[in-house]
Amino acid sequence: QVQLVESGGGLAQAGGSLRLSCAASGIIFEINYMGWYRQAPGKQRELVASIVSGGSTLHIDSVKGRFTISRDNANTVYLQMNSLKPEDTAVYYCTADVVGLRASKTTYWGQGTQVTVSS
Repeated sequence: QVQLVESGGGLAQAGGSLRLSCAASGIIFEINYMGWYRQAPGKQRELVASIVSGGSTLHIDSVKGRFTISRDNANTVYLQMNSLKPEDTAVYYCTADVVGLRASKTTYWGQGTQVTVSS
């Protein structure tokens, strides 16, 4: 079993910054994809940013130039969020595609962390 534990959410003022972290633990042979999604009240969950094992990243247009996804060598993914806007308010979820025993591939999700941006 694999666990994704998120941290770093909270309250920020518009224009401020927050840094989210997500640490994966458990039986992990490889993680070839990690991403951050968010879900605002009354809206569908949407991809915010992703990073693959080769280091390539993707950021949705609304966060380009403000958010940066990165990953260290210890199966932790980060989301640096700068110039926050009230519309960034949402629950942010970490996700990872994990290769485990017998080369099985499973997608895991974190429990979510609330980000609230005040105007």
